[in-house]
Amino acid sequence: MATTYDHISQNKRRTVLLVLLFPITFALFTWVAFSLLFTFVIPQENVRPGSSVQGYYDTMGGDDYHVTSRAPGADRVSTLNGLMLIILPVCWGLAMIWVLVSYYAGDRLILSGTGAIPISKQDQPEIYNLVENLCISRGLPVPKIYIINDDSLNAFATGRDPQHASVALTKGIVQKLERAELEGVVAHELAHVENRDIRLMLITVAGISFFTFLGEICFRLGLSSGRGRDKNNAGLIFLVLGLTCMIYGYVVAPLIRLAVSRTREYQADATAALTTRNPAALASALRKISSDSVVESLEAHPSMAAMCIAVPLKKSSLFASLSGLWDTHPPIQARIDALTEMDRGF
Repeated sequence: MATTYDHISQNKRRTVLLVLLFPITFALFTWVAFSLLFTFVIPQENVRPGSSVQGYYDTMGGDDYHVTSRAPGADRVSTLNGLMLIILPVCWGLAMIWVLVSYYAGDRLILSGTGAIPISKQDQPEIYNLVENLCISRGLPVPKIYIINDDSLNAFATGRDPQHASVALTKGIVQKLERAELEGVVAHELAHVENRDIRLMLITVAGISFFTFLGEICFRLGLSSGRGRDKNNAGLIFLVLGLTCMIYGYVVAPLIRLAVSRTREYQADATAALTTRNPAALASALRKISSDSVVESLEAHPSMAAMCIAVPLKKSSLFASLSGLWDTHPPIQARIDALTEMDRGF
């Protein structure tokens, strides 16, 4: 049976793999998209020396001189390669800056975006003591604790490591769960902290949000481009880049997330059950959570769904519909069944 240290080592390897897979797969995906653009959309006469896509002229005697002796399709290939040498380094550079900012400040941005309010031992002594006791049993530093003003039942943990971790609980989950059930939920989130799932998810959320955000910007730039052959070419490039980024962010990136992390919820459930010695309480909590897990403040931040103990989005959401095909959360009932099986062993 894998130990906590095994899970930590696996997640460190997965984090490195994730950082490598994002740029490599995006480069391949973008190259294919623009290959299709230059093959089927932009006419050959628009791809020539002197056009804005390729960006250079040979001049003789003051007149534009266009090379006509090149092999058919050579201009397309050279233009495509030149364009990729501009687009990919710029996208990668922006993505690395985005990920670095998210790595060190992403947890604060996430918590601020959900409207979470920090609490102290003086504000909520019962909740603080519950979290503190579980941290002592696992040898973890006490994370910052936040309350989200929402009557639904959900929770998540975020941060880059146990020393910089935060746990957020909705007002509803605090009020509606029994103490033993709430203890199981908090133990589940602390398991994500201990296993370094929080760092893996932070980088994943940063990557997905970057590509979807960049896609929206490029798409709008493409739509707002002026008329004229060269401007139309530039508009097409922005439109295709925007569409590529959005498809990548909503479809391909979640597939990568699924590939690097399939079982983290089961692992966190098992760790929580062993910590509290009460699998039945966590199973009961999950049953209640499944009936009301939608968090309104997260509707504007759909890429954060993977962080929560249960999917916090309405199924009518576009992101929920797309990401549901590759959801990293196992079905709630499957998790309840696994905990019920564990309970028989206690």
